[in-house]
Amino acid sequence: MLTHLSLRLRIFLFFCLLALGAIAVSLGSLWLSYQRAATPALLDPFIFAGLLGTFAILGICAGIWLLFDENVAKPIEVLASEMRLRAHGGVSRGIDAKTARYLGDLAPAAAGLAGQLGDTALLTARNIAEETARLEADKRQLTALLSELPVATVMLGADHRIVLYDAQAAVVLAQIAHPRLNACLFDYLDQVALEAAYSQMIKTGKEVQAQVTGRDEAQSYLVHLKPLGQGEGYVLIFDAAVARIAPDAARPLIYDFELLERPLQDIGERSLKDLCFAVFDTETTGLLPHKDEIVQIGAVRVLNGRMIEGEQFDTLVDPQRPIPEASTRVHGVSNAMVQGAPVITKAAAQFHLFAKDAVIVAHNAPFDMAFLRRHAKATRVEWDHPILDTVLLSAVLFGSSVPHTLDALCERLDITIPPALRHTALGDAHATASALVQMIPMLQARGFNSLEQVIEQTRRHGRLLEDLNPVDNHGSTWQAGEKT
Repeated sequence: MLTHLSLRLRIFLFFCLLALGAIAVSLGSLWLSYQRAATPALLDPFIFAGLLGTFAILGICAGIWLLFDENVAKPIEVLASEMRLRAHGGVSRGIDAKTARYLGDLAPAAAGLAGQLGDTALLTARNIAEETARLEADKRQLTALLSELPVATVMLGADHRIVLYDAQAAVVLAQIAHPRLNACLFDYLDQVALEAAYSQMIKTGKEVQAQVTGRDEAQSYLVHLKPLGQGEGYVLIFDAAVARIAPDAARPLIYDFELLERPLQDIGERSLKDLCFAVFDTETTGLLPHKDEIVQIGAVRVLNGRMIEGEQFDTLVDPQRPIPEASTRVHGVSNAMVQGAPVITKAAAQFHLFAKDAVIVAHNAPFDMAFLRRHAKATRVEWDHPILDTVLLSAVLFGSSVPHTLDALCERLDITIPPALRHTALGDAHATASALVQMIPMLQARGFNSLEQVIEQTRRHGRLLEDLNPVDNHGSTWQAGEKT
């Protein structure tokens, strides 16, 4: 019964029930005593004794509950989160036994188990590292081989979503929009011409050639479509694409073949690990979304439970107003740096496309989203993405009583934010994404496997964001002080 409530809340309710029971017994005893005394003049003393007893019982129960909560319930919650960190979050540091010093042998036993988990994880990690190094060497050879070929290649699933692209293709796609795994090819190229060529390829089972225009209608491309197999997707090759890459430039081969096997599901029903996340952060001229402006947007993509290296969004934004010196001292963005940068309507539209079909994630998301939504009409986009807040995810996993700033969360998860990147949009987005990647298996270990389940849990901690973002007299949410 009441298993959906937290341990600390259930213990609090237990003490409330205990206090009510004791008060009921005390008042009942006094009433029976008064009835047996049959002396009306004693009514006032009996009432006084009842009130005194009631307050005494409430005080004693409250005091014992506070001691129990501080020394037993809270340490159990902390100990549980520490164990989850080591079992599912990739954290290997030892458990501080002082945290649960009043729990008898439980803390040393947990510390011993954590040590065993750490040793096992270390051995497993060493074996994985050796195998990964071998696979990385093979991957580098394959990447070097494919990168030397004078073609720009994209592999797609049967649903026209990108599964792989090489360095040349990345350059071609970037002329239209940021290249992204799991993005629909129609975000880049004309859908009508591509579907006609795809239908011909399926019908004949052979390679077809087509002339297609970019989604922006600025350029035209000659492409070849080659089938991979019945229902398994196809390869698209840009012919004579303008993709000149310097000999010493990085030539990444970006891929995730699990995308070929992903079943079609509603986004709310998908496993957390299978979701695509666009994790972002902003830097602004100030802390008032109803009048301040964004000066920088940074974002990274998380797909299949891992960050996709090479898929990031980083742009300065011209706020079309002076940036206060106090703000520049925090994030380092000066008036000179934003000269010639895109204005917010253009930058927000580019980020909106970068985050298409993804769950948007931010640390204290109401703050950042308030700036974007204020310009939504001028940008001609709708911010209707599902949104997760890592402040609330932290509260779900570690309880509401611990700090949930980005620094505190990263320290808890053993994530290091280089000082030079802290309070830059891309640096904070990368730190938030690292935290998300570690928290996903921890959430699943708690039985929260789908987006719907996680959102339901975060709603129980919504008061945290209300405290961080009180409503001002303009109806906007803002935070008094430094953005966490």
